[in-house]
Amino acid sequence: MAAALSDKIRGARVQSALQVAEDAIHLVVAAFLVLLAALLAFGVVSDVVNAIRGPYDEQAIVLTALDSSLVLFIVAELLHTVRLTIRNRTLNAEPFLVVGMIAGVRKVLIVTAESEQSFQWKVQGIELLILTGLILVMALALFIWRRALAEDDRPEAALQDR
Repeated sequence: MAAALSDKIRGARVQSALQVAEDAIHLVVAAFLVLLAALLAFGVVSDVVNAIRGPYDEQAIVLTALDSSLVLFIVAELLHTVRLTIRNRTLNAEPFLVVGMIAGVRKVLIVTAESEQSFQWKVQGIELLILTGLILVMALALFIWRRALAEDDRPEAALQDR
């Protein structure tokens, strides 16, 4: 009996130590994401200011600002995901689907803007079709995910689990 209790205590200590290590890793990742977000924000402002000062190219300014801003938005969503993971102690697929959709939309916008002058169906067209399909699949997965979570919250679903 004493040996079993000792093993449980030892197991609880190992679990506690692993939890502290996991939380520390999450905090380090969060700190890196905050640093990256600050650098990206500074970079966006700096790039726009430099583009306005230099030879004025409207398309280059918009592309640079749009690209960097959407990357900053992706970093913010990843930081949100890390925060939820720390708070809930679970990893949820929904934020990653959102980040994937943002990344896909970002790439579609960039490819579309860059190919405005010289669109080639074989290169940019196929890339845009694949990206559009990927975004639609992620949107469908997100819809199904949220629908499944909503069904789990219904009172009749709770009664069936008992």
